Order: sequence, then structure tokens, then C-alpha cells
Amino acid sequence: MKIQIKVIPGASKEGVEWFGNMLKVKVRTPPEKGRANAAVESLLATRLGLAKSAVNVVAGFTQPFKTVAITGLDEDSLRKKIG
Repeated sequence: MKIQIKVIPGASKEGVEWFGNMLKVKVRTPPEKGRANAAVESLLATRLGLAKSAVNVVAGFTQPFKTVAITGLDEDSLRKKIG
């Protein structure tokens, strides 16, 4: 499954919430050399109870709006876990 997300790097606290039809993901990591993307993948995997390898940024690597591929979860389960 692929979803659209908006990333807020360098946030004061980390979190995941719905932002319209996409997710807003806040990470403390600054947007340097892909570290924020790695932090997004790790945070989403942890929050969704998945392995880190099941969550991958696939588009928008240098943009705040990104596409993330999630393996092993359907949209209904995603909505339940994020609330």
C-alpha cells in the first residue's frame, strides 16, 4: 500500500496524525543527508507495529510531501492504528 505523507523535520516532538487524507509525520531529526527520511520510516514502523523494512519512502526524497510504501498493512488497519 502507498500513502501520501507530509513530513515536519526538526520538530520539537515526534508524532503521527491525520492531515486530511494524508498523514503528517513530525520527526526531531533535521533534513540532512536523508536522515529525516530514515527517521520517518523508523517512526512509522514503530507506530504501526511493523518491521523497519516494511516502511519505505519511495518518492519525494527531498520534499516535505512524500510517498511511503507500507508492506503488510491495509488502509483500514492503518486508520485504526493511527486513529
